[in-house]
Amino acid sequence: MNELEKIARRYRNIAKLSFALIYALCVSVAVNVFWNPGKIYGSGITGLAQLISTISQHWLPFTIGVPVLYATLNLPLLILSWKKIGHEFTFYTIVAVILSTVFLHIIPPVEVKFDPIICAIFGGLFNGVGTGLALKNEMSTGGLDIISIVLRKKLGKSVGTINIAFNILVVLGAGCLFGWVQALYTILSIFVNGRVIDSLYTRNQKLQVIIITSHPDKVITEIQNEMRRGITIVHDVEGAYQHSSKTMLFTVISQYELPLFRQALQDSDPYAFVSMTEAKLIMGRFYQEHIY
Repeated sequence: MNELEKIARRYRNIAKLSFALIYALCVSVAVNVFWNPGKIYGSGITGLAQLISTISQHWLPFTIGVPVLYATLNLPLLILSWKKIGHEFTFYTIVAVILSTVFLHIIPPVEVKFDPIICAIFGGLFNGVGTGLALKNEMSTGGLDIISIVLRKKLGKSVGTINIAFNILVVLGAGCLFGWVQALYTILSIFVNGRVIDSLYTRNQKLQVIIITSHPDKVITEIQNEMRRGITIVHDVEGAYQHSSKTMLFTVISQYELPLFRQALQDSDPYAFVSMTEAKLIMGRFYQEHIY
């Protein structure tokens, strides 16, 4: 490893630690400032920790705090991650979980009662920003991320039903404990959280791209130098205005790769005509880069 690679690696490590801190702050604000005061639950392990904490308040002689439950529920998943995924991945996940546990403990719950809709929206917003930035910078926030990665390695695909099952459990818990109006607010918060994550973490969003160009060889070379994408070539395409000979190129990229694609096209043929649409379903061989 040369000196430049060492510097780049050190920068990535510092960035990951920084985003672990940002995630911890965001999830702590979401829970202590918005969700708990509004009697609204989050999604995944955070929501499950809130749910168990509320059950302990109502039916146990002692109350178990959300920070303790958050750390406890993540502990077996971190052990699983260390054994099945990788030590570096698990290290940064441990950092994110520890920082979140600390901030959940030290950030005081807000006494002022906000409107439940405000609590739902802003709780989902803060948690979504923290989680989305962490995922965008190739970090895990623990919890269901670990289960999904392990199952993806074993089964070859992501298992979304786990997230759905957990969130259904959280919503049902909110409905049974606080009423179904609060369950509705919980659904709203989970929806906002998911939409914010999707807007930040675009690696899994696909775009179908059609390129009409007079310089197909240059375009193909630049795109394949910048990203790992196959391209279909349609020869002898004719422009209707000048009846000039063109070539049509067809490919699919991720939203995450869009800046790379734009730069590749600018360097090869800035006058090419490009049309992009969202690809809802892709069948066949498509290279999908995973974090781990």
